[in-house]
Amino acid sequence: MGQHIHTHRVEVITIAVALVAVGAGAAFYLYLTKKQRQQSKGCLDPENFKEFKLVKRTQLSHNVAKFRFDLPTPASVLGLPIGQHMSCRGKDANGEEVVKAYTPTTLDSDVGYFELVIKMYPQGRMSHHFRELREGDYLAVKGPKGRFKYQPGQVRAFGMIAGGTGITPMFQVARAILENPNDKTKIHLIYANVTYEDILLKEELDSFAKKNSDRFNIYYVLNEPPEGWNGGVGYVSKEMILAYCPPPASDIQILRCGPPPMNKAMAFHLEALGYTPETLFKF
Repeated sequence: MGQHIHTHRVEVITIAVALVAVGAGAAFYLYLTKKQRQQSKGCLDPENFKEFKLVKRTQLSHNVAKFRFDLPTPASVLGLPIGQHMSCRGKDANGEEVVKAYTPTTLDSDVGYFELVIKMYPQGRMSHHFRELREGDYLAVKGPKGRFKYQPGQVRAFGMIAGGTGITPMFQVARAILENPNDKTKIHLIYANVTYEDILLKEELDSFAKKNSDRFNIYYVLNEPPEGWNGGVGYVSKEMILAYCPPPASDIQILRCGPPPMNKAMAFHLEALGYTPETLFKF
């Protein structure tokens, strides 16, 4: 009888331990799924600034640097839709708070981190903050922001007109298209700068053109070109748009991003060439 009770007690304890183990396993699974769901949802918050640690700063020229920020885990994604931007907060030379919008050059396929390529202007308020930013420092970021929405194949072709740092949203959209084997959208990019040294992401853009010659074309325009330059010279003209962008049609879209005077001039040229408002978008 005693033997039977002892055996029964062992069985009950064994079952209880097994149930606890199953419960713990299920709880751990639910925790992991929740964590993965949070990670796939993205790290950005549209309402509140969140801080990300600068882990690598690479100087690309005297006034341009690439900043790499870690996300909370190696599996985290930023959660920024293609072609949208985020607000970055910092302090200017007087210690006053400043907020400015930037578009990362990375996509959500780059897990665990994001990168910003920043041109730092002598008098720029946020430029001062980035100039002072050192590895180990944190950057406060909020987003996503922006009206641009992209679905693969939504247009037959994009015409893109960018000036200076206005290349970053174009780069992000182009990269997303070219890295998707199912997206057959063609890209025609006109990229304007003052000098050759001002051209951002040139190596990456030239690589796009070399590897995807049937889908990606780029035409550089310089205001002060070096000797022997074979690209465009001066400002982006109506004739350049006519030659290097897809002609007006209902299944194309023209994207533009640059300094305000350039955006205004491009709007005038595009209207004169017959592009309809619904096929135009300004970042």
